[in-house]
Amino acid sequence: MSIRWRLLISHTTMLIVTLVLFIISAMLIPVAITGDIRSIKDLYTRQYALKPLTKPEENVFLDVKYLAKKQPNQLLNEVFLKQFDQKLDSVASGLIIRKGDKIVHSSKILNSIKDVKKLPSFEPENIKVRDTISINHQFFLYVKFDFYFQDQEKGSVIIMREVSPFVELSRSLFPLIFGLLFLSLILVNGLLSYFVSKSIIKPLFSLKNATEQMGEGNLNVKIDNVRQDEIGQLSNAFDKMRKKLKESIDLQLQYEESRKELISNISHDLKTPITSIKGYIEGIQDGVAVSQGKLDKYLSTIKRKATDMDQLIDDLFLFSKLDLKKLPFAFVDIDIMRFIKNFVEEINFDLEEKGIKITVENRMENDTKVIADRDQLRRVMTNIIVNSVKHMKKPEKIISIFLNEEEEFVEIEVRDNGSGIESTSLPYIFERFYRVDASRNQSTGGSGLGLAISKQIITEHGGEIWVKSQLGSGTSILFTLKKSK
Repeated sequence: MSIRWRLLISHTTMLIVTLVLFIISAMLIPVAITGDIRSIKDLYTRQYALKPLTKPEENVFLDVKYLAKKQPNQLLNEVFLKQFDQKLDSVASGLIIRKGDKIVHSSKILNSIKDVKKLPSFEPENIKVRDTISINHQFFLYVKFDFYFQDQEKGSVIIMREVSPFVELSRSLFPLIFGLLFLSLILVNGLLSYFVSKSIIKPLFSLKNATEQMGEGNLNVKIDNVRQDEIGQLSNAFDKMRKKLKESIDLQLQYEESRKELISNISHDLKTPITSIKGYIEGIQDGVAVSQGKLDKYLSTIKRKATDMDQLIDDLFLFSKLDLKKLPFAFVDIDIMRFIKNFVEEINFDLEEKGIKITVENRMENDTKVIADRDQLRRVMTNIIVNSVKHMKKPEKIISIFLNEEEEFVEIEVRDNGSGIESTSLPYIFERFYRVDASRNQSTGGSGLGLAISKQIITEHGGEIWVKSQLGSGTSILFTLKKSK
């Protein structure tokens, strides 16, 4: 649930609870004052005294009180008393006439009262004339007048109306109930505010602590979040930022290590030919090359070493441009089979001189075109072939090129029957300056950047490149190119 809805529901609940408590309090006040729960509906239309009577009850009470004082024996006339019963029926009240220890008259609505002992006691002073009384688990509001009949026997006129037990309870416990309602309002308000605040503040404190730990360099801090509200979204966004920042720093550290490794590799690969060049130049200067043949050999070696250095610098420059994505590509539609055949014709003469046979097998049904940069694709094929040639040590040397067609791309496989590559080295052969030879010498030639450059170029083409190899059996390097639409 979102914080917006949570706050809305919280404040709405507080408002409803406040209104309900206010209404209950407003209902309890007249009940506590009047002693009649039915008087609530007349709260604003009537004025009440302590334990009030309705107007019919008040009129009947005045009449019977007058008779009790002037003509008490008239209160024994049943025909006369029925007139009072009719008036009291309209307000659900009844009249009881007590003479001595007997009930001589009782309205039908009060027929359940049989025991005269349960009625209010005789009090000639008439001090306590209005009160409530419990009879047979029923509560009654009454008004009475005690007098003496003409024969000096005790008499009482009692007008009674049944009321709810809640009336007496609310009246006696009104201060306590009112206080509890007020405390409930404060408690509900406080609890709602506490839980809503806790649900908001606690995750914010977690984010604050995580921020402080990240500021101290700890990017592995975990932000536990199961919420789906705005704070949950904030936590998720914060955690994504933390992960990206960690990846960025890890990548930066990796780049730094790669930079150090690159400098070390460049230093190694440049120092070796430079040392050789210096040695041969010193030999010429010292007169070691006494014959023209030896001098030509020295100069030829110097030229070859300089050419290797030049190739290394060119490869480094190309790799840097690819790494920085500053090498422009000229993508065109290419008939891939024709392109491969032309490429093989170009390099076939050099391969034949080295005793290497190269074949092409087309497994595609139609003349298929791919999207590629001709020059860069030729560079990829050259690098792969050169890599294969370097590791061809068998008497019969064969390089095979296979073209396979898939739904959206063409797969090109360059397979040789060379010495193969150990399985532990396979994950690293596309890394720059990586050589399978542990000695890292250049006896086999090459800068160690050929396959790394090939991977960069194929990636820019939107394809993939990978290797399959078995030690002693040969190596296959495969890559894919997108088909032209």
